[in-house]
Amino acid sequence: MRTTPDWIKSSYSNTNGGNCIEWAPQVTQATGIVPVRDSKDPDGPTLAFPATAFTAFVSAVKAGEFGAP
Repeated sequence: MRTTPDWIKSSYSNTNGGNCIEWAPQVTQATGIVPVRDSKDPDGPTLAFPATAFTAFVSAVKAGEFGAP
């Protein structure tokens, strides 16, 4: 499997220039690490999370555990 990122925009990002993130699923499949970056700053920093931690984070967001912005 490839570990060079082919970035895709999150399905939760909108097309109106909102809060957009990208991730590289092929890297996650190959390594168990979820790379994430800001789609508006593709040359900026990339964050990397263990897949289990990222899954727990997404579940908590969906459950409203962090409150409204």
